[in-house]
Amino acid sequence: MLKLRAADLVLLARFIAVGVLNSAFGYGLYSILIYLETIPELALLVATVLGVIFNFFTTGRLAFKNSDNSLFFRFAAVYVVIYICNATALRILVNFGIDPLVAQAALMPLSVIATFVIMRAFAFKDAKQ
Repeated sequence: MLKLRAADLVLLARFIAVGVLNSAFGYGLYSILIYLETIPELALLVATVLGVIFNFFTTGRLAFKNSDNSLFFRFAAVYVVIYICNATALRILVNFGIDPLVAQAALMPLSVIATFVIMRAFAFKDAKQ
């Protein structure tokens, strides 16, 4: 069972605050690509790749207070895992007839929680509290 200390809750709050900015960037880009009639998985891939670069700087520096650029590959690896899970769930929901924009919006909270847990344990495990 995952136990959160007060310091972890502060870190989670910073992560969520920065995540709002990151989500606006990623979902905005995804939405534009969907409206341009890009298939959902490709739109998600493009938004994820560009989002990883944007998010690395905002998440690392603002949420985890870490500007070590050598962590980029661990950070990117987390997003590979999140992308695979997200794209799979997105395809399932779209196959059930759910609009791709609604489906991705519904999946975002789960992605945020999973991303935080994996980032904290793997990418930024030595983050300042």
